[in-house]
Amino acid sequence: MNTAAHILVALVAAFHVYVMVLEMFLWERGPGRSLSGFDAEMARATAPLAANQGLYNGFLAAGLIWGLIADDPTGYHAQIFFLCCVVVAGVYGAATANRRILFAQALPGALALAVVLAAG
Repeated sequence: MNTAAHILVALVAAFHVYVMVLEMFLWERGPGRSLSGFDAEMARATAPLAANQGLYNGFLAAGLIWGLIADDPTGYHAQIFFLCCVVVAGVYGAATANRRILFAQALPGALALAVVLAAG
């Protein structure tokens, strides 16, 4: 169960690194624009906002990675804290921005959190 928990946490962290790169560095290019659905002008206008969001995604990834490499109980508690942050951010994003965020961010975060807690 511990291995499954670590794999799921690593996948959630990898997702947030991916989103960070899209939002911070590729927002005005094809991959970022396909994520947002914005035309070139809107992507350019919203790039600073996207970069800020990307930074937060990077912080979530960093916290999850810290949780994976830190000794327990610190690592375990960091995983729980940052997975809770992922779930809250995903639910908030789904409620305020796009419902897809619930399935792309909150659901995987909640699944990983449940497995981490079960592995305890």
